[in-house]
Amino acid sequence: NFSGKNHLILITCLKYSCANHKVWRWMSSKACERALQYKVGEKIHGFTVNQVTPIPELFLTAVKLSHDNTGARYLHLAREDNNNLFSVQFRTTPMDSTGVPHILEHTALCGSQKYPCRDPFFKMLNRSLSTFMNAFTASDYTLYPFSTQNPKDFQNLLSVYLDAAFFPCLRELDFWQEGWRLEHENPSDPQTPLIFKGVVFNEMKGAFTDNERIFSQHLQNRLLPDHTYSVISGGDPLCIPDLTWEQLKQFHATHYHPSNARFFTYGNFQLEKHLKQIDEEALSKFQKIEPSTTVPAQKPWDKPREYQITCGPDPLAADSSKQTTVSVSFLLPGIIDTFEAFTLNLLSSLLVGGPNSPFYKALIESGLGTGFSPDVGYNGYTREAYFSVGLQGIAEGDIETVRNIVDRTIDEVIEKGFEDDQIEALLHKTEIQMKHQSTSFGLTLTSYIASCWNHDGDPVELLKLGNQMAQFRQCLKENPIFLQEKVKQYFKNNQHKLTLSMKPDDKYYEKQTQIETEKLKQKVDSLSPKDKEQIYDKGLELRTQQSKPQDASCLPALKVSDIEPTISFTQLDVALAAGEIPVQYCAQPTNGIVYFRAFSSLNTLPEELKPYVPLFCSVLTNNRLGCGTLNYREQAQQIELKTGGMTVSPHVLPDESHLDTYEQGVLFSSLCLDRNLPDMMHLWSEIFNNPCFEEEEHFKVLVKMSAQELSNGIPDSGHLYASIRAGRTLSPAGDLQETFNGMHQVRLMKRIAEMTDIKPVLRQLPRIKKHLLNCDNMSRCSVNATPQQISQTEKVVESFIKNLGRSKKERKPVRPHVIEKPAYNGSSGSIHVNGSQITRKLITEPTFKPCQMKTHFLLPFPVNYVGECVRTAPYVDPDHASLKVLARLMTAKFLHTEIREKGGAYGGGAKLSHNGIFTLYSYRDPNSIETLQAFGKAVDWAKSGKFTQQDIDEAKLSVFSAVDAPVAPSDKGVDHFLYGLSDEMKQAHREQLFAVSHDRLIDVSNKYLGTGKCTHGLAILGPENAKIAKDPSWIIR
Repeated sequence: NFSGKNHLILITCLKYSCANHKVWRWMSSKACERALQYKVGEKIHGFTVNQVTPIPELFLTAVKLSHDNTGARYLHLAREDNNNLFSVQFRTTPMDSTGVPHILEHTALCGSQKYPCRDPFFKMLNRSLSTFMNAFTASDYTLYPFSTQNPKDFQNLLSVYLDAAFFPCLRELDFWQEGWRLEHENPSDPQTPLIFKGVVFNEMKGAFTDNERIFSQHLQNRLLPDHTYSVISGGDPLCIPDLTWEQLKQFHATHYHPSNARFFTYGNFQLEKHLKQIDEEALSKFQKIEPSTTVPAQKPWDKPREYQITCGPDPLAADSSKQTTVSVSFLLPGIIDTFEAFTLNLLSSLLVGGPNSPFYKALIESGLGTGFSPDVGYNGYTREAYFSVGLQGIAEGDIETVRNIVDRTIDEVIEKGFEDDQIEALLHKTEIQMKHQSTSFGLTLTSYIASCWNHDGDPVELLKLGNQMAQFRQCLKENPIFLQEKVKQYFKNNQHKLTLSMKPDDKYYEKQTQIETEKLKQKVDSLSPKDKEQIYDKGLELRTQQSKPQDASCLPALKVSDIEPTISFTQLDVALAAGEIPVQYCAQPTNGIVYFRAFSSLNTLPEELKPYVPLFCSVLTNNRLGCGTLNYREQAQQIELKTGGMTVSPHVLPDESHLDTYEQGVLFSSLCLDRNLPDMMHLWSEIFNNPCFEEEEHFKVLVKMSAQELSNGIPDSGHLYASIRAGRTLSPAGDLQETFNGMHQVRLMKRIAEMTDIKPVLRQLPRIKKHLLNCDNMSRCSVNATPQQISQTEKVVESFIKNLGRSKKERKPVRPHVIEKPAYNGSSGSIHVNGSQITRKLITEPTFKPCQMKTHFLLPFPVNYVGECVRTAPYVDPDHASLKVLARLMTAKFLHTEIREKGGAYGGGAKLSHNGIFTLYSYRDPNSIETLQAFGKAVDWAKSGKFTQQDIDEAKLSVFSAVDAPVAPSDKGVDHFLYGLSDEMKQAHREQLFAVSHDRLIDVSNKYLGTGKCTHGLAILGPENAKIAKDPSWIIR
């Protein structure tokens, strides 16, 4: 499984938003053919070729090299993909929890010998057309990746990244800013108390408000206690203040050396150019050393262990007496045995994946908890892998019951094994993952091989998935109980077994604050008057440096003239199916996969049913109550065997020309191998015509899991919840967004999960079905497939639509104002193919009046998430383009400094959404009121026009790197299908972006953002706040 799980402990990254992952161009593979010309032993720019291997199942050729002087390792994956990626990875093995590798990852990017300006990393975000830029700290390695489609940009970024990694300045003030410092609460007033500040310090405080993260972190620390895995590589907020600047520099000297580095490049750019630049700019300046960063094997235990830990209470838990988590974990063999790791990963998916797996049946369906414990399944990110299984949301008294169920289930699996269909479904999933083309394939690959390569495993063997699947099938053929024997060996007879339980402590955050206060007191008490004076002076110096206009002229940059003036147009054909439903066909090189989408309108759905739509959607395919003759287990099995996944999700789609107009509906999407298309469409027919809403007990389980997942997502997505709430009263669609995706939904699911009798909710689902799953409400469909597949697909989609049920009676829209709007394409009007076009039925509210609302959601976190929204201009208005550039400009030139560097938040900025709502936000922020004041100052700064033409050009580059983010073959034409955006409209918007000028930016700042100009909405998620509590204009929830 390429994607791996979203591993909770593991990765701490430099900037919190993972940029746009959207690329694809697949041709006859010139890149692969070029790479096959290299000969083993050939010398290129100081490197020697060690191996050349075609990997046809991933359409790539792997070239492995080593650097002659330093021993640095290099892997190039040549593939005909123009979204090229570079990464350099160091094995970083800290022996304490001061967060040294994480703080180093931040500080290394704050300036280097060749690029001594402050913060080249964040500056390059605006001087390049990168499709991805970030840096990650894992438990035992640090990774610096970037990707771009532009060769000049690749060279520029490579130069900055190499210099940052190998020759960083590591200035003391940068360490203070990024790591930790003592500073006066108000730096310019020495009478205010000294407190801890720092970006990483606050980031990790925010990270550990996430109880899943606390659990995952302890699990790894306790299961692998002998070496580097016993510490927190990202940093424990209570240990971070023990790190000194000297220790940071020392860690760089011993770990960031070419002899401890692994270089990776991917894509269709020329390998020789990369090698020449890497050797000249970095490696030629070093000699080989023997790095002492190897992680020794964990000594196996002779008997199982158990531990209990505590965490903060979950304010959104459905049952406050059931907030305990417990898991049983087993140490597995080393990850460098590629085939054993592949087998155990598959075995793990069989054990815990989906409703047919033994642990789902035994644990989830027991009704004891609200979902699996964090990090369930196979974890292959450490030198030895581990497997973990358990439950969260249980009563403390059920810990022993869960342990017994785990042991009993292991015995049952050894006895009964797995059904052939379960194994086939899993291998089918792997086949689809190999064929599905994501836009960030290079990033996926560098992450996939990182851990194995880090411990000297062979990354090329790891990528030969075809071989591993064949070997797996062979083992099963020769020995039908092959998997049962593995279960016996690694689970039943394994003494290296950990039972970890975690229960909430109402005083948890108080205790954490108390320990931090004591630590602070110790630090402050040990200071002499001279030290205090120095701290005050240093604080002022840091402020001055942060506020100084920055000269970034030393950094390389693309120019606006490097941006393509026009977009490439996508050929779309629209045909009517069954004489009435428009279907958009887009022929693309999809590797034999068919992508199907359908959009159904919610216009006739009664208002009181709307809050239940997200639950209805997740029940249909994600959580499944069954359909037709299939019960939910059989349905899940068929979805896995015949498709690459089926999803259903509610959507509120903006209109491109009016803020008070929107489309409401549900998007159905799925993909399959072309041979399974009839089966996939048959599944959709059954879901539409005969969904089951009977299984009350299973429905209860699904509701608890959904409520738990929503609650667990808040620490990572708090800024999104704040922004949705802040925009709620600014447009008619805002309220519906809050209902579907906001805190309203989180709290509704909590209430449903608390119900003793859930029947009244279950009874709403068939009512929603009547308004949604029929031909009358089906608005449109789309298909992306290879040209050869289109005609077969037309027949199957036609038959699906013919078989859809119809409403018994005509249903009228609930809201009176409905506009029918064709999706335009170009100057000739609508797309007319076979006399048909896509028409969207939009809701409009001509009398809508936006109003201001301020909401504070009280959460027991030590950090805030702040959002302020302003109603501005729709997509086709030239002002929209100006505001888009303004948002980037305000982020890069003002908010980044104020909110992250000075304020210490992990992130913050401005963005303009497609729906015309302009948002200012902050993420994991120690401040709240001060941040809202910073938003006000940012608007004043914009209105004053204190920015240069160079600043505007950089903001445009940054905007275009998102606008021109690569699009996968599966997603071509989606903007037209969902939003009615034609390529001509996008080209017009592009020209408006190019035309944005200094005057226009000042103009839109004054017109929309100033006080009293347009309606603002505000929201904060975070701890109690005395100032807000006293202010009657705030609603406190």
